[in-house]
Amino acid sequence: MHLYRTHTSGALRAANAGTAARLSGWVHAKRDHGGLLFIDLRDHYGITQCVFAAGSPAFAVADAVRVESVITVTGQVVPREPGTVNPKLPTGEIELRATDLVIQSAAEVLPIQVAGEEKFPDELRLKYRFIDLRRDKTHRNMMLRAGVIASSRRRMIEAGFTEFQTPILTASSPEGARDFLVPARLHPGKFYALPQAPQQFKQLLMVAGFDRYFQIAPCFRDEASRADRSPGEFYQLDFEMSYVTQEDVFNTIEPVISGVFQEFAEGRAVTAPPFRRIPYEQAMLDYGSDKPDLRNPLVIRDVTAQFAGSGFGLFARIAESGGVIRAVPAPGTASRPRRFFDKLNEWAKEAGTGGLGHIIYETAAARGPIARNLEPDRAEAIRVACALQPGDAVFFAAGKKDVAAKFAGLVRTRLSEELDLIEKGAFRFCWITDFPMYELNEDTKQIDFSHNPFSMPQGGLEALNSQDPLTIKAFQYDIVCNGIELSSGAIRNHRPDIMIRAFEIAGYTAADVEARFGGMLNAFRYGAPPHGGSAPGIDRIVMLLADEPNIREVILFPLNQQGEDLMMGAPAEVPAARLKELSLRLDLPPKAKVG
Repeated sequence: MHLYRTHTSGALRAANAGTAARLSGWVHAKRDHGGLLFIDLRDHYGITQCVFAAGSPAFAVADAVRVESVITVTGQVVPREPGTVNPKLPTGEIELRATDLVIQSAAEVLPIQVAGEEKFPDELRLKYRFIDLRRDKTHRNMMLRAGVIASSRRRMIEAGFTEFQTPILTASSPEGARDFLVPARLHPGKFYALPQAPQQFKQLLMVAGFDRYFQIAPCFRDEASRADRSPGEFYQLDFEMSYVTQEDVFNTIEPVISGVFQEFAEGRAVTAPPFRRIPYEQAMLDYGSDKPDLRNPLVIRDVTAQFAGSGFGLFARIAESGGVIRAVPAPGTASRPRRFFDKLNEWAKEAGTGGLGHIIYETAAARGPIARNLEPDRAEAIRVACALQPGDAVFFAAGKKDVAAKFAGLVRTRLSEELDLIEKGAFRFCWITDFPMYELNEDTKQIDFSHNPFSMPQGGLEALNSQDPLTIKAFQYDIVCNGIELSSGAIRNHRPDIMIRAFEIAGYTAADVEARFGGMLNAFRYGAPPHGGSAPGIDRIVMLLADEPNIREVILFPLNQQGEDLMMGAPAEVPAARLKELSLRLDLPPKAKVG
């Protein structure tokens, strides 16, 4: 018999009754029933009930052993008594009648419990993550993650992609976040950067002629934590393709993403390809967001024209000064008590607006403060524009175009939550396309790239030379699921002349571009195919499939919100001798110098 186990703790069945077995695992739970002691023995594969009879040599050892100690139990597999069968366990028809118990590793008193559903503070869970990972839900999340990665890899290979690994130590690149820098010991004063994404390398692979590349790529960004973004590092299904249009990219990756979700959806609905294509401007108009949740049926409408020159002075003035008025329908709310509308108005004020005006449409006429000051024909025009029925209401967001659009999006989300309109048990995908190539930096008043700087502008060099930069669109696209951005991608700029001009508009000289991106730019001078790709986020995919509100729940060893690893004690101070070896001297802010 094997030293540690003949079976796993999830393997034994009724057919094994009458045979000898040896199991090893953690003491999940103990129950003392007088003359009998029961131990639920857990390993990666499942749980088996072990029973120890009073007076047996193993009983005293089992009685003294703590929960979460690692033990090896030897005994006979026997059927459970009819009234004690546990249908919730695959091993629930049998138990192991123990004849011997060996303690492989005794556990101390636990800081957090493994068995049960008790909640513990996040900081405690992260400090003792190795224990937290034993808990059933956390363990299942990590196995789901492993399954998603394996499924993604298999589907990409079947689609003709080849997996390559790109460098981790590289040069800094403007990807929209801060780099993590690594001092170069052999080159004092110089630094490597950890890649925010394998962007330049995967494009170079296309120049090198590999045609279809992918990898499960680690990416590093020194940015703040939020519910759908982990600080420090994350993983993405990074891919690139040669000789493709935007539609080719969509048609290639949609079956992969849809297939992965269908494989792990457990009965939930998944959008079948082709996914909806929604231009950025339309997304901002209809949903008030470039990450629309299509499970929400509410659609925003522009009613600026209906208020322009109207008797409702506030909105009329906004329309006349170049602003917009957006309307968000609220079906079936006309009969709601006044406190429903008052609560939403207070919420809007807390969000930093002047309030949330509304019109209520009853069977005969429109009513409410706005309706009292608005011509009946204009109120009717708003009703028609928003496809409202008697018994519905409509809320308004007004102001500068971008501000009003985003607030209308918040109102749309809030109303769908208040009215319980979100489709349950579904994953709804779409592509957001035609992003602006540039945006105006409100702080510097300078033109910046609004998305990936390596994207091909629509219209190419002619557009860059002849159009207002803020009107130029790019072949850029995001894939969105349930209001979560899974990926950004683009058809790339593969021509040096177009790249230099594109960066020039954003304030970079040709010398700047050569200095920062010389490797890729030089490669393009020797024949670069048109190419494009994307990089769906693995962490976000798993977060959605696991129905977890926080991305930390699907990462093996996550950092906390301050970017700290409480388990390993990182980041940590470095000895002075090591700093000297790296030609570094610290210049800490005043608070950090104290103590």
